[in-house]
Amino acid sequence: MTKRDYYEVLGVSRSATADEIKKSYRQMALRFHPDKNPGNKDAEESFKAAAEAYSVLIDPEKKSIYDQFGHDGLSGRGFSGFSGFNSTIFEDFEDILGNFFSFSFGDIFGTRSRGRSQRARGRDLALEIDLTLEEAASGIEREIKISRTEYCPECKGSRMAPGSQKSRCPQCQGRGQVRYQQGFFSMARTCSVCRGEGNIISSPCPQCRGEGQVRIKKSLQVKIPAGIDDGMKLRLEKEGDVGDLGAPRGDLYVLIRLKKHAFFEREGNDLICQIPLSFSRAALGSEIEIPTLNGKETLAIPPGTQPGQVFKIKGQGIKDVHRQRKGNLYVKINVKTPENLTKKQKELLKEFAHARGENLDDIDRNILDKVKNIFH
Repeated sequence: MTKRDYYEVLGVSRSATADEIKKSYRQMALRFHPDKNPGNKDAEESFKAAAEAYSVLIDPEKKSIYDQFGHDGLSGRGFSGFSGFNSTIFEDFEDILGNFFSFSFGDIFGTRSRGRSQRARGRDLALEIDLTLEEAASGIEREIKISRTEYCPECKGSRMAPGSQKSRCPQCQGRGQVRYQQGFFSMARTCSVCRGEGNIISSPCPQCRGEGQVRIKKSLQVKIPAGIDDGMKLRLEKEGDVGDLGAPRGDLYVLIRLKKHAFFEREGNDLICQIPLSFSRAALGSEIEIPTLNGKETLAIPPGTQPGQVFKIKGQGIKDVHRQRKGNLYVKINVKTPENLTKKQKELLKEFAHARGENLDDIDRNILDKVKNIFH
């Protein structure tokens, strides 16, 4: 089943601000919350859809990926439904709705472990590659350089100074959550001291300052398949940032941009070019050589070829990136009117016109008749 657009789910435009997104989500959540609609499965699904859309559009990183790559980009992050939520998002939900309902998002969606925050998957990365038409048509292997995170070589991602140990969080006593009473209800919130881990690091790693990760420059070889087109993207699995220790690495998305070609235009797998042709060759017929991406082709121009007439050279386009079929090359003829004629050339043209029964001194009545028909 195709997922609905997140902006459509929340009823906001793609240029909506964070406050507008939050306001729209709050209205929908209050309307469809299970406490107000007991036993109503449709309302429950609407509530989940709104929460899912909000969790993406309120997160700048996820929103940027969604705007660029859609649902496919998020699935590349390991985000499916509510599997990609973290404690910060849940706290935001509670800040918006906690005063109105007795609920736990972890209980509703089954996504949060009690007392511990989930290990976050690494961030996806994205970059653009500019290709010439020839490179896109034949395929190419290109070296790219990216900046991404790796586990700290000193602490191996543990965030602790070598030889040190974690200690139990004094705020939550190792539970990862702090419970508090609100009216008749007992609420739980992720511990702000240990961030849901239950433990704290007393001696952080000096090299990464307790982050567990460092940013490095990395060179990669990217194989770009023949036939790739402008706007297409390649997904390099597990070439993004590292995640929390033990969590999967993110992916790298490569967006293809094609440079404008001096001679050919591309439409799908077809190529289009324009060839200038003299009046004489168009009238008498001729053979001309046409450049293609694979060499030269001879094209027979029949007598009486008109300006703008298009000829097809089969199989001289670009190979489909998914199949072996190749597109065609379409040649548009531009008949050039002779300029700067000599006296003799003008006389010859007049003789030619008279031989065809044309009177160059009179107004062309055929054109006037056509104009009259348009306005009557």
